[in-house]
Amino acid sequence: MARTKAFDPDAALQAALELFWQRGYEATSMTDLVDHLGIARASLYATFGSKHDLYLKALERYSRLSDPGLIAELSQPGPALPAVRALVTRFAEEAARDDLGRGCFVTNTAAELAAHDRHAARQVEASWAVLETALTSALTRAQAQDELPADRDPRALARMLLVLMQGLRLMGKSGQEPGRLRDAAEQALTLLD
Repeated sequence: MARTKAFDPDAALQAALELFWQRGYEATSMTDLVDHLGIARASLYATFGSKHDLYLKALERYSRLSDPGLIAELSQPGPALPAVRALVTRFAEEAARDDLGRGCFVTNTAAELAAHDRHAARQVEASWAVLETALTSALTRAQAQDELPADRDPRALARMLLVLMQGLRLMGKSGQEPGRLRDAAEQALTLLD
């Protein structure tokens, strides 16, 4: 008869996500995970595979939980440009208030792993593609509704905003002066006028 798990895999995955998000991949050992999750090493391996597998599952969970919210914000009926502006402003404000220095888990993964880990790079690119597509769609709608000048390229603007937003997250994590982040966001948003 198969034994039932003595822990909730979903709760364990969330706890692992929080630890990886706080410390990063390299600075988190399996011993740290065992201690933080309160789960035996053998059970962790049996449920999630290696530390790398667990990290990728945590990254996928983070994207699965956060990406739909971004899409929903940008796809509300009515004027589209205010939603784009609000999202960029929110990213700047969150980065400016990042007292824990956590940043964005996807951005952190890009900085730490993407250059040498194709699996992590693929997940980072997938998450960024979702945001870029949602921004492009919102800016295309804004243009169709005469909110955005006809001579602007929605896809190019979406890419610029994506890069800005990820840069805001990275700089916020490093404890940059909040005014620098807010000014950057405000200046970028003038390109939408």
